[in-house]
Amino acid sequence: MPGSKGARGALFAGGLAAILASTCCLGPLILLSLGISGAWISNLTLLEPFRPYFIGAALIALFLAYRRLFRPASACTSGEVCAISQVNLAYKLLFWMVTALIVVALSFPYVAPLFY
Repeated sequence: MPGSKGARGALFAGGLAAILASTCCLGPLILLSLGISGAWISNLTLLEPFRPYFIGAALIALFLAYRRLFRPASACTSGEVCAISQVNLAYKLLFWMVTALIVVALSFPYVAPLFY
């Protein structure tokens, strides 16, 4: 399936970038709420300057995945992701889950002070 590799790669890249973007803020909160603490936990904030780059990479990957997954059915050839309805539905569900993760990464610095 030639179309599935590009969509899968874009979704993976978007998810990874969203996780990296939220590492500086969400990581310490999760670790502290699990009872894990220590001086090394402050090292996670060293990723803060790279947050805009990670968010940009996530948004670009999300845009590329959107273009590949939500194109018109007439543009599909047999064997591509958009031609197989079950696979297309699974990728669209994964797309919306990654989108939710990116929204959390973007909004968390503004919501985090409410938890501390």
